[in-house]
Amino acid sequence: MTPTAVDAAARCLDPHALDLGFMQLSWVQVMILGVVQGITELLPISSTAHLRVIPGLLGWRDPGSAFSAAMQLASFVAVIAYFERDIRALSIGTIGAVLRHDWKADALRLVLGIAVGTIPFGLAGLLLRPVLNGCNSPLRGLMLVGIASIVMAVLLAVSEKTARHNRGFTELRLSDCLWVGVAQAFAVIPGVSRSGATLTAGLFCGMRRETAARFSFLLGLPAITLAGFYELYLLLKAQLPLEGWLLLGVGLVTASITAFVVIYGLLHYLERRSTWIFVWYRFIMGAALVAGVASGYLSN
Repeated sequence: MTPTAVDAAARCLDPHALDLGFMQLSWVQVMILGVVQGITELLPISSTAHLRVIPGLLGWRDPGSAFSAAMQLASFVAVIAYFERDIRALSIGTIGAVLRHDWKADALRLVLGIAVGTIPFGLAGLLLRPVLNGCNSPLRGLMLVGIASIVMAVLLAVSEKTARHNRGFTELRLSDCLWVGVAQAFAVIPGVSRSGATLTAGLFCGMRRETAARFSFLLGLPAITLAGFYELYLLLKAQLPLEGWLLLGVGLVTASITAFVVIYGLLHYLERRSTWIFVWYRFIMGAALVAGVASGYLSN
């Protein structure tokens, strides 16, 4: 263990200290977690859960919620790159609507909806940040992750069974943005999944599957940006050494490339198929975690 890794381990003797557990991981381990982040952040299966579960199964140190949140910036890069035309059109349309005083313009209404939908996530993050970011946080326990995964699997299954799936992107209302934003707030809890919560809420609002996924990506931009850059600020404030920044950089690059591919694959998948594969994946993963912790095979 390097001196900086020893320092990171020592910090966790203080439960209120920022968890720098990722400093105890190797470059290869961080690259693997970067690929995991890129795949799971934008799929409705919870990236924070996988960044907690996979190290636990492999006997690695939990990288910590600060690492998980900072790594979300990879999704920001991927979404900006993939939806560059949509984002540019929304920006130009919103500026034009404001200059024309056209308060009913679709672009302006959607941007306002995204802003309103981001507020619940921001409030939840502020309230739970001291608990989430602390060393050995109870909210990162595998039992809670498993239960959250099962609950979200059930909700996604209900939305598949009961929702109409008939509303397109141009038919979104401000109320839809608010409800999906409230659902996104629960994603601060590991195992819930930001994309899973917003996709499920979008389906309950009657959106088509690909519309719900597309809106989920765009709604997540402010939340991911705020959470990611705030964690970078905390890491800077904690005087993260150069080795730590290099580790984060490696993880972010691998996660960004992976996330871009995942966006393309998920949108095309949901144009033709349902979300049942994610329902079953989440349920099986959650049940396995609960059983593993309950039996003592896994450490919570």
